[in-house]
Amino acid sequence: MENVGELLEKLREKNVSLKQQVLTVSSSVPPKVSAALSAAQEVRWSLEDLLQREQLVSRNLDQHLQDSQPWVDSLYQTCHQVDIMERHLKYLRCLQHIDELSAVVQQCLMTSSVSEAIKAVNKMVELDRGLNQSRCSHLRDFLQETLCFWHKIIKDRLARDFEEVLKELQWPIISPPTPSLSSTGSSPEISSQLELLVTELLDLQTSDDLVSTLSPPSTQLVSSASPLCLPIQIMLLPLTRRFKYHFYGNRQTNSLSKPEWYLTQVLMWMGNSLTFIEEKIQPILDRAEASVSAKVEFCRGLLTLVQDKVATDASKLLYDDALFCHLVEEVLQFEKELRSNHKYPSVLPGLLHLFIEDALLQKWLTMEKKMAVEKMDAMLSSEEAWHSQYKDISDMDELKSPDCAETFMTLLQAITERYRTLPCPSAQLKFLGLQKELVDDFRIRLTQVKKEESCPLGTRYCAILNAVNYISTILEDWGDNVFFLQLQQAAVSLGDEVVLKDLGMMEVGRLASLDGSLFDGLLALLDRLKLDMLGRLLEFLLREIKEKAKPYSQDRWFSVPHQHDHSIMCLSVSACPMMLCVRDRLLNLHQVLSLPLFQLAWQGLAERLDSFLYQDVILCNHFSDGGAAQLQFDMTRNLFPLFGHYCKRPENFFKHVKEACIILCLNVGTAVLLKSVLQDSKETTEPSRSSDPSPESALNEFGVYCLAPCDVLFLLNLRTSWPGQ
Repeated sequence: MENVGELLEKLREKNVSLKQQVLTVSSSVPPKVSAALSAAQEVRWSLEDLLQREQLVSRNLDQHLQDSQPWVDSLYQTCHQVDIMERHLKYLRCLQHIDELSAVVQQCLMTSSVSEAIKAVNKMVELDRGLNQSRCSHLRDFLQETLCFWHKIIKDRLARDFEEVLKELQWPIISPPTPSLSSTGSSPEISSQLELLVTELLDLQTSDDLVSTLSPPSTQLVSSASPLCLPIQIMLLPLTRRFKYHFYGNRQTNSLSKPEWYLTQVLMWMGNSLTFIEEKIQPILDRAEASVSAKVEFCRGLLTLVQDKVATDASKLLYDDALFCHLVEEVLQFEKELRSNHKYPSVLPGLLHLFIEDALLQKWLTMEKKMAVEKMDAMLSSEEAWHSQYKDISDMDELKSPDCAETFMTLLQAITERYRTLPCPSAQLKFLGLQKELVDDFRIRLTQVKKEESCPLGTRYCAILNAVNYISTILEDWGDNVFFLQLQQAAVSLGDEVVLKDLGMMEVGRLASLDGSLFDGLLALLDRLKLDMLGRLLEFLLREIKEKAKPYSQDRWFSVPHQHDHSIMCLSVSACPMMLCVRDRLLNLHQVLSLPLFQLAWQGLAERLDSFLYQDVILCNHFSDGGAAQLQFDMTRNLFPLFGHYCKRPENFFKHVKEACIILCLNVGTAVLLKSVLQDSKETTEPSRSSDPSPESALNEFGVYCLAPCDVLFLLNLRTSWPGQ
């Protein structure tokens, strides 16, 4: 209780202290608020004073701007006039510079300083590039006219001197150089003049490129991608004159029916001039550090002449099928020699790019189709159409393809070789579409011929089957060929409608991932035809074998006595016609069918024969021990060996017959036990104990894997020899 009194006293003191603090704060608030209001009033007065001063300054500034506007306008006019004077001054300086350069060129030419004149002309070229964005059209025209004027004078002088030097070196070389002529070297003076002129012409190349862009458009139908090297241009002049003299106008050498004349002539010029260009011109270009191949430039220049000539002739031959085809053949031969013999770069256009143009390409496609159809008509009506041209050569006659199929695929391969070198994938795909159309047409023709054949064993029927298989084999090989794989990728990337028509997204995706080929659709149709024909052939054979096997299936198997000595057993008399028929037909098929087809044929026949013997002979009869042994002897010692010539284990293709013979030939005790096991497993519905063997395992012990337990039970019931009987 004493502590409670002290605690109460402390609380009272704290209460008094808090009251005093509250009173002190309450008394100090009003003075602070009053001071804040006074400060705000002073700020307001100061702001109003600033606003008044701002308005005064603004009025003074507006008055000052108004008073100074005439001075500003006057200064702007003065600056504009100064700017105009500066542009005029620059214009005059540019004119003066052009005049100075022109004077330098003139002075250099008068003193025969051609190199210095070329440098001055090149400065004009640089000046023209600097004025490229200028709107002073008259100034640019004056500069370009001056440049062209002096360029022509310099070029004509150099060309004249260069042609004289070339004549000394016996250029142009029209005929193949003789050993004596090619072995004689030129004098040092001629060589130095040649190098000087070539170097100066190379220096003039810059202005020549510009002048060529300023000159009027060329009358050539085919323009070169870039200007030719200037020394090569001059070297080509005499050859150009010769070409136009012989192959234009009313000359006899200008014949639409003889494009090989000018194509061969150009190739000869290339070959004859090669040594001169590589020995005389190329070393100079290398020393001048010009990244130019004289040989390529020379070929490119000659090719320009041929391109213009071919383009002109091709447009005139659109309505002459024979001459157009001849032109295409000659162009293809020219292109081949140009690329292979003369090593003309593949990145540069040759002659074939002319035929990418729509009219020429469509004409080419039309002629390919027309000629192919005519050849198909001829080859199918030929007397040798269904005979193999390699029938007497066993090593080459594995596919036993008839002559018509060989000729047809050779025709397709020839088409491939013709369009393979086209520079445009879209054009190549059009030819591929044509090839696919021709294959389908040929398939339809084979189908029509097949329908006319009443006997599937006939020579022509088997030849058609071989033809279908041969075409399928070739198309499968083409599907893995690099060229056709590249076309496949191009077709997917371009979305080509000709090749990809009727294909869904899944098929296109498979083509893009190279899982399929462009020929999958055709291969499916050909495989369907092949299987249909093969099935018809096998059904015909089976009907014939069934007819021969009727006596065999009607034998009294249940009464055949048991033979204790198997060594004296022989083939059943009633089985002889059937066995002879099987043997003869297998030999016949082996002779007339290709090896892959024969493999399918004998395996298919074995499968059908196994089913027939099992269904119509075994399941339809009852067998004594002697009958079962005789059946097994007929099958294992006579029928199976007929197929043993074509495989190591022919019994594997007669599983039903083989296993049925095993069941029928079991000894009596084993048969009784097996029958009991099978019947017990059939009657019981409870799961068997783990120690009891399953019916399947019991059958497997006897080598029976194909027949079901119910089938084995049925076979056991066909036995006539049981205990007590």
